[in-house]
Amino acid sequence: MSDPWLSILGLGEDGLDGLSLASRRALETAEVIFGGPRHLDLVAAGGRGRAWPVPFEIAPVLDCRGRATVVLASGDPFWFGAGSMLAERLAPGEWQAFPVPGVVSLLCARLSWRVEETAALGLHAAPFGRLLPVLGRGQRAVVTLRDGAAVADLAGWLVANGFGAVRMAVAERLGGPAEMLRSIAAEDYDFTDVSALVAVALDGADLASGTGLSQVPGRPESAFAHDGQITKSPMRALTLAALAPRRGELLWDIGGGSGSVSVEWCLAGGRAITIEPRADRIENIQKNIDTYGLSPRMRAVQGTAPAALADLPLPEAVFIGGGGSQALYDRLWEWLAPGTRIVANAVTLESETLLTQLHARHGGQLLRIDIAQAEPLGRMRGWSASRPQLQWSGQR
Repeated sequence: MSDPWLSILGLGEDGLDGLSLASRRALETAEVIFGGPRHLDLVAAGGRGRAWPVPFEIAPVLDCRGRATVVLASGDPFWFGAGSMLAERLAPGEWQAFPVPGVVSLLCARLSWRVEETAALGLHAAPFGRLLPVLGRGQRAVVTLRDGAAVADLAGWLVANGFGAVRMAVAERLGGPAEMLRSIAAEDYDFTDVSALVAVALDGADLASGTGLSQVPGRPESAFAHDGQITKSPMRALTLAALAPRRGELLWDIGGGSGSVSVEWCLAGGRAITIEPRADRIENIQKNIDTYGLSPRMRAVQGTAPAALADLPLPEAVFIGGGGSQALYDRLWEWLAPGTRIVANAVTLESETLLTQLHARHGGQLLRIDIAQAEPLGRMRGWSASRPQLQWSGQR
């Protein structure tokens, strides 16, 4: 970096006492200092201080290009902070960063937890549903929250979702003279005087075995809002295996029904757009997005393929769970990039014919899947068979 005009400083509750010599030097020479009112007070910014606009916007910082400028952020500016937002808009030589220990490091140190074995989530502006894949027996997480009232909300969510035995270590103003750390089980939570800045460490040591979300696809139908139009658990597991989700990849889920395939794709680290023509099913899809905290990684689009696909970003994988037609497959071959993975399930003779033709034309794998489960038959048991399904998986 040659003479950067912007310094991005991490700041703890101990203020100037916790800053390095380089951070202090950047503050001393700055013409302008941006930060929240609390941060500006901690460094005695005086007339050089500028509070962040509401709603938050980095444009005022960019307007200072060429002037010695400091941005103050809590702890590590690149963990849910302003650092990454600024770096995306600037050339590497324009900025330098000086982080200090963030809330995750500080809270793990107070509790003697291994940082590398602790999940970290910023929930100050995100739904609690993002905790579902994380929580389980023996699992630990550190989360940030917007204010003290949100801690009570989190305790209520934990109890409502079967995690009442989770131990909550509620930390306020970590790293400063007013630091406070209290511990209580979620089901016993009764604190009424929690104030910002707040973070909570969650310890699942006391949860019963089997508590929490399964980590593999094929989760039970009861885990989703649906009207009966849902890819059943065993078929969904086979479908996700054929789709082969990878982190960051985009899925088109055509004929989404409940969106269960999209949900499980996203829980594996991907992104998904679920296309569904019926408004009532769009509502169920949105409920599932909200339950699992998947916004904005998953979204629902009401419409009928192929018309509804025209303006969507191209995916790495496509699932056709309903509404497959020759017109749809023809348009997919026009639009999709070579190598895009495609998986289609069929239960009718007409749709089976389409998949058989796709297999003959494009290769891939064609599976006939017959599933039966044991059910009562009088005083004994017998097999109850589901409709056989055909699954084709291949590539554009």
